[in-house]
Amino acid sequence: MMTELGAGPFIMAFCCWICGFIFLCIGIWAYRSKKPMHFWAGSTVSPTEISDVFAYNKANAVLWTVYSIPYFVIGALGFFVETTIAGILLVIVCVGGLPVLIIAYLWIYKKYQR
Repeated sequence: MMTELGAGPFIMAFCCWICGFIFLCIGIWAYRSKKPMHFWAGSTVSPTEISDVFAYNKANAVLWTVYSIPYFVIGALGFFVETTIAGILLVIVCVGGLPVLIIAYLWIYKKYQR
């Protein structure tokens, strides 16, 4: 069966799973962090800005963990559907997920902001 699939689904799965793993690690890091997690590159969130650091970090952890799930699913899906279809879904998740991440983070920040 492996020779019938070709390399495409394996490369697709590997790339998706690496991305999913990175986002999952960000979620784990956010959950375990004692300092408030920042979202924007090059920025920091001061503990004095956040009313409940643990809850704020937990919400960020959920955000990143949920965002990682489609990458794992699409990676596996590539073995059962055309790689092109999985690729299109991946683009939708990447491009469509970014505004969702930003909006969700802004909501989290406002909720826990002092």
